[in-house]
Amino acid sequence: MKIDREARILDLDPRNPDFVANPYAAYRTIRETVPVVFWKQYGFWCFFGYETVASALRDARLGRSLRHVASREELGWPPLPEQVRPFYAVDDLTLLEQEGADHTRLRRLMNRAFVTSQITALVPQLTQVVNDLIDRFPADGAFDLIPAFATPIPLRIITGMLGVPPEGGPQLLEWSHRMVRMYHFGRTAEDEAQAVAATHAFCAFIRNFLAMRATGSREGLIGRLLNARDEGEQITDDELVANCILLLNAGHEATVHGLGNGIKAIMESGLDPGDLLADEKAIARTVEECLRFDTPLQLFTRYALEDLDIAGIRLARGEKVGLLLGAGSHDPAIAPRPDHFVPGQATRHLAFGGGIHFCLGAPLARLEMQVALALLFRRCPTLRLAAPPVYANSFHFRGLESLMVHRA
Repeated sequence: MKIDREARILDLDPRNPDFVANPYAAYRTIRETVPVVFWKQYGFWCFFGYETVASALRDARLGRSLRHVASREELGWPPLPEQVRPFYAVDDLTLLEQEGADHTRLRRLMNRAFVTSQITALVPQLTQVVNDLIDRFPADGAFDLIPAFATPIPLRIITGMLGVPPEGGPQLLEWSHRMVRMYHFGRTAEDEAQAVAATHAFCAFIRNFLAMRATGSREGLIGRLLNARDEGEQITDDELVANCILLLNAGHEATVHGLGNGIKAIMESGLDPGDLLADEKAIARTVEECLRFDTPLQLFTRYALEDLDIAGIRLARGEKVGLLLGAGSHDPAIAPRPDHFVPGQATRHLAFGGGIHFCLGAPLARLEMQVALALLFRRCPTLRLAAPPVYANSFHFRGLESLMVHRA
């Protein structure tokens, strides 16, 4: 890593294995040297301090999309390459990529699935899912907690919420993994081809499912969205498809990483899980520290919707900025010992973003982690690492590829 303090330029390959394994040491150096820096490899300005990132997330002059203020031609951008247009034709219709009135309209509809009463009502189902998975753990020998525990929990819950048959989960998971490769630094032509193929297949699956729901049972969120459309709410079939895909992807991807990263953090902390998860308040504090300490989503990008000055830099309309959520959550301004796992030391973090794009599923993710972590360590009090945890080769979405443990 090289930092030109005078020019405020960061030279750091986000694919560097040491950085992927532990980006927080680099964040500390960057934040202490120049907390707003032009990241050479990405080609845009990035913010690393808590207050700067939090402020940018709430700044109405920054947005996830520019379509409502200017076309690509007006911004001087080249046309999208033909080979990736099918992916963006779907991605651009999701709630995450909307601003203004369209964002308000879609968020109001999708919020119906995440009201407190509906999330709380999931506790019995979630408890059963977690207990069933623990029942299947091998009594002897090492096993990988990511496929055995962290992955199936959010996948089963989100498919259940949407009313999608659970047997389709593994295929949906594969499509999701291929689609999110589009957000990774240095994606290849093969990554793009696989993402587009997965997009086509996922859309066909959802359209077929919508057709069945249209004339049959309308249980689950998909059914409620269909009812809303039929009752006059403004949502097109294409928006229905795109946002069902978003919910399935976002509904499990980050929580899988949150669970895996959190279990690793607890086991490596040297603290007694029994104390960390002793009661509801302790569980809530521990889950928040898991999210702060090893944040699943590290980088969130926004565009300047107009020419503006922010954090001491000048941005022209259309310029992109990178908000380092994990770096902001490791700022000593909010956590006195940011690189240590200390539940309760921070009352704030950036794991769920902020502003109008604050994570829609945050209450669900918190509940899943609270129930899963408490039950796991209550039923497996002697759980230990069997091998060093291995992070997936991805900086953007930070999560474990394997977490080998044993119960002895």
